[in-house]
Amino acid sequence: MSRIIVITSGKGGVGKTTTTSNIGIALAQLGQKVLLLDADVGLKNLDLLLGLENRIIYNGLDVLTGVCRLTQALIQDKRQSNLTFFPLSSNQLKSSITKDQIQDLIDQLKNNYDFILIDSPAGIDEGFQVAIHAAQEALVVVTPEVTSIRDADKVIGLLEAKGISNINLLINRIKPEMVKAENMMSVSDVKDILGVPLIGVVPDSEQVITASNRGEPLVLEEKLSIPGLAFINTAQRLMGEVVDFIDFDSPPSKNPLKRLIKNLVRRPNASY
Repeated sequence: MSRIIVITSGKGGVGKTTTTSNIGIALAQLGQKVLLLDADVGLKNLDLLLGLENRIIYNGLDVLTGVCRLTQALIQDKRQSNLTFFPLSSNQLKSSITKDQIQDLIDQLKNNYDFILIDSPAGIDEGFQVAIHAAQEALVVVTPEVTSIRDADKVIGLLEAKGISNINLLINRIKPEMVKAENMMSVSDVKDILGVPLIGVVPDSEQVITASNRGEPLVLEEKLSIPGLAFINTAQRLMGEVVDFIDFDSPPSKNPLKRLIKNLVRRPNASY
């Protein structure tokens, strides 16, 4: 039986799809059978980051409408035999996919994989509700910015309301020099404010952009960059391994940004 994990965020542009592609391949490298499902119906990009855009013939909607069999819509990654990609739709989608339909597709697949990672659209609209419907766990991606943290906090509340209690946090694009200058929230500050377990910290790097443009996730590099190593460490923690975090933090401080954000996020028993 698969572990079904939705990878989500409140704010767009925080690196959610980059996270999905790198953690998915890292898990496959570690011997896990992994399915990556692109549930971002409106703005699908996971195929591009995986370098698999030219291999898509069918998608989940084709399966649901009887155009093809489920196996025909699954794309096996040639670089990593343990990784399979499943596009839920095309950019030309004219009809929406329902919660029951995505549940049906995952029910047909869940006995064949160790992990199913669902790349969710950002925000909290219907696409988000569909993406989280079949999930048992969640990984929330956030950057150390006021808007990202506040939106992530709302997403965490919605996940908890849905009954998803196993929620982990990945902090992306941390800039150590800005943290030391007290111009950016520290890792410990963000973790303290959002109140969910930390599973990964990835530093900001131009290498991430270069890898995305090439369709070659960082974890495939022969000489690993620090962001690539951070994603591999995150995958190991998902598997239950104890892995030390790379230290990107500065000593605790009376950062005024922390007080500002604490006034913006939810309080205990807040409703959404």
